[in-house]
Amino acid sequence: MGWVFLLLAGALEVGFTTTLRLLLKAPSSIALNVIFVVLIIASFACLQQAVKTVPLGTGYAVWTGIGAVGTVLVGGLFFNESLPPIRLVFIGLIIVGVIGLKLLEH
Repeated sequence: MGWVFLLLAGALEVGFTTTLRLLLKAPSSIALNVIFVVLIIASFACLQQAVKTVPLGTGYAVWTGIGAVGTVLVGGLFFNESLPPIRLVFIGLIIVGVIGLKLLEH
């Protein structure tokens, strides 16, 4: 069950980083600020649940890896940020690292 919480925590991290980007255009939006805070709290709560069964270092690395990969992809797909092939190669390396951590978990 820890890995389910960990995947959810990573997805919520992508949500709050995306909301952070939206806040740059509408910093006084109360709704966006509330959504941002709720997503951060939910992400950390899921991470906290995850590390009850997933090693802390693995959990943190996977959480940040999912957040980094997801945020780069959201930036490229929805915010017209650059996604050159070399950037995708490095994103792929993060994914390989996350998979490796899962496979090596005791």
